[in-house]
Amino acid sequence: MADPDSTERWARALRELWQAAGEPTGGEIERQGGRQRPPVKVPSSSWSEWRNGKNVPTDRATAHFLVTYLRARARARTPSYVAPDDAWWEGTWESARAERRGKGGRPATAHHTPPAEPVPRVREGVVPRAADCFQQREAATSLAAAVDESGTVVLTQVLRGMGGVGKTQLAAAYARRAWAAGVQVLVWVNAATRDGIVTAYARAARRLGLPLADPDDPGLAAETFLTWAETATDRSWLVVLDDVRRPADVNGLWPAADTSAGGRVVVTTRLREAALSGSGRRTVDIGVFTTDEAHAYLTAKLPEPQDRTELAALAADLGHLPIGLAQAAAYIVDDGSDVSAYRRRLATQLLVRSVPGADSLPDDHQRIVSATWELSVDHADRTDPAGLARPLLQLAAVLDGAGIPQTALTSPPALDHLARLRQRESGRPHGGGEAEVDAAAVDRALRVLHRHNLIDHDRTAAHQEVRVHQLIQRATRESLVAGGDTGAESFTRLVRTAADSLLHVWPETGQGEFGSVLRANSAALRDVSGSSLFAEDTGAHRVLFHAIADLGRTGQVGAALTASQDLTDACLRHLGPEHRSTLSARNNLAYWRGEAGDTAGAITAFQELLPDVSRLLGPDDRDTLNTRSNLARCQGLAGDAARAAATFEELLADTLRQYGPDALETLTTRNNLAYFRGLTGDAAGAVAAYEELVADHLRVRGPDHYDTLVSRINLTRWRGAAGITADAVPAHRTLLVDVARVLGPDAPETLITRRNLAFALGTAGDTAGAVTELEGLLADQTRVLGPDHPDTLATRHHLASWAGQSGDFPGAVAALAELLPDRLRVLGPDAPDTLVTRNNLAYFRGRSGDVEGAVAAYQELLDDRLRILGPDAPDTLTTRANLAAFRALAGDRPGAVVALEELLVHQTRVLGPDHTGTLSTRNNLARWLGEEGDATGAAAALRELHADIVRTHGPDSLLALKIRGSLGRWQGEAGDHAGAVSTLEALLADQIRIQGPDHSDTSATREQLEQWRGRG
Repeated sequence: MADPDSTERWARALRELWQAAGEPTGGEIERQGGRQRPPVKVPSSSWSEWRNGKNVPTDRATAHFLVTYLRARARARTPSYVAPDDAWWEGTWESARAERRGKGGRPATAHHTPPAEPVPRVREGVVPRAADCFQQREAATSLAAAVDESGTVVLTQVLRGMGGVGKTQLAAAYARRAWAAGVQVLVWVNAATRDGIVTAYARAARRLGLPLADPDDPGLAAETFLTWAETATDRSWLVVLDDVRRPADVNGLWPAADTSAGGRVVVTTRLREAALSGSGRRTVDIGVFTTDEAHAYLTAKLPEPQDRTELAALAADLGHLPIGLAQAAAYIVDDGSDVSAYRRRLATQLLVRSVPGADSLPDDHQRIVSATWELSVDHADRTDPAGLARPLLQLAAVLDGAGIPQTALTSPPALDHLARLRQRESGRPHGGGEAEVDAAAVDRALRVLHRHNLIDHDRTAAHQEVRVHQLIQRATRESLVAGGDTGAESFTRLVRTAADSLLHVWPETGQGEFGSVLRANSAALRDVSGSSLFAEDTGAHRVLFHAIADLGRTGQVGAALTASQDLTDACLRHLGPEHRSTLSARNNLAYWRGEAGDTAGAITAFQELLPDVSRLLGPDDRDTLNTRSNLARCQGLAGDAARAAATFEELLADTLRQYGPDALETLTTRNNLAYFRGLTGDAAGAVAAYEELVADHLRVRGPDHYDTLVSRINLTRWRGAAGITADAVPAHRTLLVDVARVLGPDAPETLITRRNLAFALGTAGDTAGAVTELEGLLADQTRVLGPDHPDTLATRHHLASWAGQSGDFPGAVAALAELLPDRLRVLGPDAPDTLVTRNNLAYFRGRSGDVEGAVAAYQELLDDRLRILGPDAPDTLTTRANLAAFRALAGDRPGAVVALEELLVHQTRVLGPDHTGTLSTRNNLARWLGEEGDATGAAAALRELHADIVRTHGPDSLLALKIRGSLGRWQGEAGDHAGAVSTLEALLADQIRIQGPDHSDTSATREQLEQWRGRG
């Protein structure tokens, strides 16, 4: 029997979930539904009915999509919110459907749902291929059973064991069987780093078509995948985390198999950490082959019947270690020898290695691998192409064994390195004859290494064609370093060649999965290189800096900050505090600190760095100038635009002297100077500077260069801020087409241009168009950047503000009140954007009728801005002006006039008489002078003010038009009705020409004109 209240309970829970998700619009939800595979139809009208308890979705897929999508957003935006579980949603929805049918609600046939399309299976990541003659081991049977000692089914299993015992092969076999059995989603993860795990989850989320699965925010996409895995009820899945090396790397990244409807997790690791076991997880210890398994493997692998006693002896010699047996068998097969002969050779190698080193493994595995490795490598190196297998394996030994791109091994630095080593071994001069190496020779050598079981070479595994076991990598590195007096030098050359090769193939943009692979390889190289990537003459290798920048570009700012700290520590350790690379690392650390939201910390770090770089490198050095620029930028973004502009003015003179007028450094400095000049209030000066800068960029770099487009974006922005509205909307639309064409629709610059277009629409009087544009932008920014990105929060701020400008003051107050906690949480209480939201919230609170509340809010804001920015900052002065205005509206007009007069003196001294803020205060003084009864004095003050604005901003600027409207009013109030009519008639004609006949300002002038005509 249906619960008579189930519809309302479902709707109430849906509303709470929707609110926790940030109240996405119906249009946004409809668009997200359309992106699903297969698409889910969520009409805005139906969404309103479901949310308000008038109906419920008629089909299960729609209900499931709503809950899953909103829960993913809520988890990111409101971590404290706890949603009901799937069983509750499912049961309540079914009860509500029965209730609606009983009450005569819309019948289920009202919406005809087409037959469900087959859901495509998803396979993400490269599952290692089965080893030759793979053995079905006892451990595999235990893994497949997936039960603990009590018989309870366990869905997360951790395969634990020493290197070389076959953990990855067991996991891969399990994954292949699961895929063959029909598991619908299989994700194989190289879990050696946290970045690798996050990237794999993000790719899986995109393959599944999940909401918020954006390539530019892998962290949010990974979280979306984990939410899907926890809540999926219609698809089975398996996640394999191969080679977990640090428990901290999987913190917060364990897929919730125990609470999902059809999920399983397998982990492989060498660790015996307690953190990897725990509730819902089962540890499976993987050891070496049993005697029977070793015999079965060798019998299957070797070409003809062998003496059983000799096979048992060989297995014993190799400690039944699977990887050692694999190498031995591969050698015997390729050499055509027999087990006895191999054992004799092996005995010599094992004797050499019979004394373990100080860092040896706690068992004999490394000694065995080293012995079998030596025999196999010697044989492979004699095979055509001779002399190439060993140096190629050495190169692979310092990269990521879980997946090395073949393009790195065939890059020019790698080919030159291989050719030099081959030439040295052959005695031929470099550059001649058979010593030359090309990509085809490398591919053949990789096949030789593959046949000798030293690597796995899979040409179909894009960007991860080469895999090498860690024990083989270690044996290769140790053999090279142990090579006499030249060993350490050879290792350093090898490491630097590998770094050069990664840099050579690293794309600047559009890297996707390839970027993740390259970051994993650079991390592996860093971990094994010791001091080899640091040299007194050349400093820290560029790949170390490049990998961090690449990590930050993917949106993993926190990870980039951590990596920057690690690099700074390494530079201090290897190069000392005064080396250029150490100073560069400190510069990067300060930069990423700022990008992570700690603007004050970044400013302090740059201030500490600047005297050091100036003293050590000189005041005109490129890095010194760059540090000055970064410090000024942070200070400007923290609210001190005047100081930033002054610094960039000084920097411009220095860059012109050092580099000339057309150098990138000079043009960049001019861009920053213009930007912060605009933030000080000199919008007209910013426009003039950007017009000159755009012309120079077009001449020097061309129309499609990134810097040219950014300059055009800034120019259109500041034209709007300066009140230059003629053709503003068409200009923004044209620019948007160019930016999207060159940089892509989801590029940050494209999104910024869309926000500027919305501002232009609103300024032109089309507030509804501005709101619509911002709603669409907000949906895309949430998808691309994530809900907590500062740009996403900024769009929410602008959306609320334009809603208020359209007259919806209560709506603006509600939206800004919801935004403020998010900005406090993400940016901090002292961040400029947080303070701006408090400013607008106070303003619209006052406009909605709570004038006393606005006065109190502005007083609190003023105290904070005085503390944070000081008394002379433009934003502090603006807050004083707003406070005075609402004091007047609250009834304290005399006090407001005194406050404005004091403010005007302060602004004239600090900002200058022509600053927009100064001119605005003069306008406010004139208004309240008139309100106090001196209409004639108000009109006179406005005439003087209009003349100054025409001089500074031009006669067609919005500010000039606004002052003419006020002048007309006070002329009429002073009794000069004819003068008022004349002023307003001329103004109306200009507004129709500039703003259009339907602009709200034009309509207001038309009404005011009729009023004064009627009085005349």
